[in-house]
Amino acid sequence: MLNLSHKNLDVYRIALTLLKDVYQATKGFPKDEQFLLVSQVRRASISVCSNIAEGASRISKKEKKRFYEIARSSAVEVDTHFEIAITLEFYKKGQLTTLEQNLVSVFRILSKMIGNIGEQPH
Repeated sequence: MLNLSHKNLDVYRIALTLLKDVYQATKGFPKDEQFLLVSQVRRASISVCSNIAEGASRISKKEKKRFYEIARSSAVEVDTHFEIAITLEFYKKGQLTTLEQNLVSVFRILSKMIGNIGEQPH
């Protein structure tokens, strides 16, 4: 494994925990959702981690900001998929408070990081 800077970011560590929570939560979804909702929400949680890592590796502020925006959008996608799961009664809100807390934390931290990049002089 490479010793890269993104691994030291709190948001990356929280995103990895979120990913683990997503995988755990979706194990209980109906089997006929394996290739639909389960696949979608798992890929979105992977995208959060991957885009944080890729953004951290970029030198250009514009590129860094873009990857963090993609990561944040993927966090919104995870949230939407769990709203759908709640609607379909595959998941109860508050069932996994750590998942929900980690999702909120990732969104907030990424939003702050994106805002800070935008405020930096060129």
